[in-house]
Amino acid sequence: MFTPSQHDVRRFFCTVARKSRSSEPLTPLEAQALDWVTLHPEYADDLADEAQALQRDYPVEGGRTNPFLHLSMHLSIAEQCAINQPSGIRQAVELLAARRGNLHEAHHEVMECLGEMIWTSQRSGLPPDGHAYLDAVRRRATADSRST
Repeated sequence: MFTPSQHDVRRFFCTVARKSRSSEPLTPLEAQALDWVTLHPEYADDLADEAQALQRDYPVEGGRTNPFLHLSMHLSIAEQCAINQPSGIRQAVELLAARRGNLHEAHHEVMECLGEMIWTSQRSGLPPDGHAYLDAVRRRATADSRST
C-alpha cells in the first residue's frame, strides 16, 4: 500500500497541471486527475507554483478549501467506484449522480460523507466505518427521490 505524504500529493497535482499546460503526455492516473483539475479552474493558481504549494497552509479557520485535499477526495471516490469498495458505493454514487444530473456535484456530496467518516474515525480512534459511510451516501441518493 502506498501512503503519499502531503508534499507527494501536492507535487502530483502540480505536475498534472504543468503537464497539461505544456501538452506533455500524462500517465493514466494523471489523466484521471486532470479531469478533476479541469472541473476546478479556481485552483489554477494553487497548482501553478509547486514551491509555493508545498509551503501553503489551508486552515479551516481561513474559510478556504484545501485544493489538494479536495482533488484527492475526488480521486479517492473515483477509485472507490472503480473497484466498488465499500461494496455498493458505485451504485450509490451513480444513483446520486443521476438524481443530481451531474457526477461532479454528486462527488461533492459524497465528499461530505467521506469527510464525516474520517473525522469520526479520528475522533473515536476506531477504524473508518465503511458501512456508515455507504449508508450516508445512500441516504443522500434516496432523499432526493422523496423530495422531487
